[in-house]
Amino acid sequence: MAPVTVFRGSRLACDERGLVFEATALPYALAEEGSAWVLIVAPEMASRALDELDRYAVERTLFAQRQRERSGLQARKPFGGAMAGAIGYAAILFLVAYGAGDSSFNVDWISAGSLAAPPSGQHLEWWRAFTALTLHMSAQHLVSNLVFGIAGGVLCTRLFGFGFGWLGILMAGVFANALEMSIAPAGYHAIGASTAVFASVGVLSGYAWRQRLTLRERWLYRWTPLIGGISLLALLGAGGEHIDVLGHLLGFLMGLVFGWGYALGGLPRNRRAAPQNLAAAAGAALILAAWGVALWSAGAYF
Repeated sequence: MAPVTVFRGSRLACDERGLVFEATALPYALAEEGSAWVLIVAPEMASRALDELDRYAVERTLFAQRQRERSGLQARKPFGGAMAGAIGYAAILFLVAYGAGDSSFNVDWISAGSLAAPPSGQHLEWWRAFTALTLHMSAQHLVSNLVFGIAGGVLCTRLFGFGFGWLGILMAGVFANALEMSIAPAGYHAIGASTAVFASVGVLSGYAWRQRLTLRERWLYRWTPLIGGISLLALLGAGGEHIDVLGHLLGFLMGLVFGWGYALGGLPRNRRAAPQNLAAAAGAALILAAWGVALWSAGAYF
């Protein structure tokens, strides 16, 4: 019986499909036929060869779709303003550090602004969820959170803009602090921007995780952002003396929620400067208002 032609096309296309036959140990021959090239197999191998070519065509189509989806995610142009956001973050931490060190307004800033679980029957002091993020116990504590906070903030800024990026980090940290105050035992105290630092890790992980879940990819590729975020949390946020593990965990979890929200909402919806400036101003105003209430509640007079 005469050999059967199972594919006709260019030399490159025939070579590509010939690799499929070689990988499956299917005997074939490559021949030139007029202006085209053909792949030829024995008659008893024709059905198997056509099945292999059909499967390869499906895989090739899926691969092309995945490449288009990946390129669509990577095509987003980074936002500017990373330097402005970093300077604003550093300025707030240094100003609060100065006020706390100088006991400005004759107030103990640590006592007035630290995260504190209220005694049974008393209400939460909401401002502490904000103010505790800006307080630190030592210069080493401050520098550590400054460096890691700027790193996380810059990455969020590149994705969402300096306004939406930093506001998302702030509010994720605030919600984490509020939840921590509500579940911590009476007499519990904590301070530091590390909750917001891990919130930034959560925002980035949650956003990338949600984006990848929509892709037709292997599970490891889709879940890598979450796995990476959890690994950073375990590596940097647990263990050691005076480590607020609960705060770090809650910050990361709240960050995941905000990251998912940003992905689902397509935020920011445009690249105009006005919404970014408004978001940044809102974040700064909330911190200023929280400190105003904290100092006033501690007996300060302005």
